[in-house]
Amino acid sequence: MTALLNRLIPRRMATVFILLASLSAVILGGSMAAHGVHGQEASASSTDATPLKIPQTNVAPNAFTQIAKQVGPAVVNINTITLPKQAHAHRGGRLRIQPQQPNGEDDQDGEDQNPGTGDMQDFFNRFFGGQIPDENQGGGTRQSLGSGFIVDPKGYIITNNHVVEKADKIYVKLSTDPDSTDLGRTARIIGTDKATDIAVIKIDTDKPLPTIKIGNSDNAQVGDWVIAIGSPFALAQTVTAGIVSAKNRTIEPGATGQFQHFIQTDAAINPGNSGGPLVNMNGEVIGVNTAIFTQSNGYQGIGFAMPSNTVVSVYNDLISPEHKVVRGSIGIQFRQNLPEAVSRVYNFKAGVIVSAVTPGAPAEKAGLKPGDIIVSLDGRPIKDGDDLVAEVASRHPGSSIRIGYIRDGKENSASVTIGDRDKVFSDTAKNGGMDSPEKDDSGETKLGVKVTDIPANLSEKSGLSGVLIQAVRPGSFADQNGLPVGGVITHINRQPVPNKAAYDAVVSKLQSGRDVVFEVVDPKAPGNGINYFGGQLQ
Repeated sequence: MTALLNRLIPRRMATVFILLASLSAVILGGSMAAHGVHGQEASASSTDATPLKIPQTNVAPNAFTQIAKQVGPAVVNINTITLPKQAHAHRGGRLRIQPQQPNGEDDQDGEDQNPGTGDMQDFFNRFFGGQIPDENQGGGTRQSLGSGFIVDPKGYIITNNHVVEKADKIYVKLSTDPDSTDLGRTARIIGTDKATDIAVIKIDTDKPLPTIKIGNSDNAQVGDWVIAIGSPFALAQTVTAGIVSAKNRTIEPGATGQFQHFIQTDAAINPGNSGGPLVNMNGEVIGVNTAIFTQSNGYQGIGFAMPSNTVVSVYNDLISPEHKVVRGSIGIQFRQNLPEAVSRVYNFKAGVIVSAVTPGAPAEKAGLKPGDIIVSLDGRPIKDGDDLVAEVASRHPGSSIRIGYIRDGKENSASVTIGDRDKVFSDTAKNGGMDSPEKDDSGETKLGVKVTDIPANLSEKSGLSGVLIQAVRPGSFADQNGLPVGGVITHINRQPVPNKAAYDAVVSKLQSGRDVVFEVVDPKAPGNGINYFGGQLQ
C-alpha cells in the first residue's frame, strides 16, 4: 500500500504543477494583450484633427429678445419677511397656526353663494412663492418671494396683494442691483385691494427708475403671443412665452370672484412669478400674473393674469390721498346662473332677478323690491349679474343711474343714487338681519363654518337660542378648533348670537390675530351642556 501511495503522490503533484503553469500562461498572455492594446491607444496620432473655433456670426434678434431687453429692467424681485406671531391655547379648544389664504373683500351687490359649489381655492393655488423658515431669525419666521414691475420713475411698483399681505418687512431688488445675499431695498405699502389682489408699493430712489408701458387689455385677443417675466423659484429675470388662451375667466365663484375676471395664458408661470407682468408683443403690460391651475404646485399650462385695464383703475385709486378703491353699490342681492326655466317662466332673456334689498340702501329708497328683474342701466341692456356689478361698481358714489326693471310683467324705471359699497355693507352689518352674499358666507370665509337659524321645532323642543352648525370646511379655523357639525353656537366671545343676523354681525367684526371663543351646545346631550371652542384667528 505504501509503495502505491509513493507512486501516486508524485503523479498528482506533477498534474497540479502542469495546471498551475497553464493558468499562469493564460493570465500572463491576457495581461500582455491588454497592455498591447493600451499601448496602441496611447500612441494613436491626432495630428490630422482640426481644432474647433467659436464663430463670429450672430443670430438676428427676434421680437422676444427685443421685448425682454426693453421690459426686463423694470421688472423687480420682491422678498418679504413675516415675523413669528405669539399664539396662546385656549380652554375648551385646540389651536393650530394656519396660513390664511387671500380672499375677496366684502361685496354688497352680488350673487348668493351656491351650496355645493365647492371651494375653488382647493384647485387654484396662489403664488406665495413658498414660505421658507429662516433659521437665523427664529423658527416661526417666514420668507416669501414674488415679482413686480415699476410704473413710475419715482419708485412706484405694482404687484399682487397676496405677495405683500401680512408682511412685516418688504424688500425690492432691481435688475441692476448686485447679486448678493442682500435682500434689496426697503419698500413700503401705498395701498392694497383684496378684491382684485392688487397692491402698490414704493421704494425710495435718488434717480429716475426704468418703467414699463401699460397696454389696453381689451385689445388683447385669444391666440396673441404674450411674455411673462418674473422670479420663479428665486430665478430673477426669467422670461417665458405663450399665448392668450382665453379671456374673462372667473376662477372663484360667488361674491369673492366678482371683480376677478382674468386673462388665461399658457406662458409658463410658477411660484415666484406672482405680481410680475404679462406683456404683449408691443412690450406693453396687459396683465398681472396672479394665479395658476395646478395639481403639482408647478406649471401645467394654465395661468391667470388680472387685466391691465382693471389694474390701471385700481392703481389710480390706491395712489389717491385715500389709498383705497371706492366702488359703487345699490344694495341688492341676486342669484347668478339661474336655470333657463326661470327665464322662460318669468319671460325674460337677459337681466338680473333681485332676491333681496338692503333696508335703507339706495335700491330700497328708489323703490326696488325682491322679485324685480333689472334689465337695463341708463338704457343699456344688462346681460347678467357680472355685467350689473361691473357697471354699478365703476360708478362714483353720489352719482345717479337709471335702472330699467320688470315687475309683474310690466316695464318700469327708477333713478337710483349710487352708494359707497363699503359704507352700504357696513350699514347692513350694523342693522343686522340681511342675507347678502357676504353676510351669508362671512362665517364660511373667515371661520370655515356654515350656520343657519335653528329650526322652529328644535328651538321649541330644546329651548335653545343660537345658530345651528350645518357644515365645517376641512382645514379651516373652525375645523382646527373642533367645532362640531350639529352643535348650536349660542355665544361668540361672550356675545349672544340668538339668530343668523346677530351671528353675522358679530362675525363681521372679528379680526385676525384676535382671540375667538365659541360657546356650543349639543342639543342631543342631556341638560344641554356647554362646550367651549376657541383659538387665535389667523
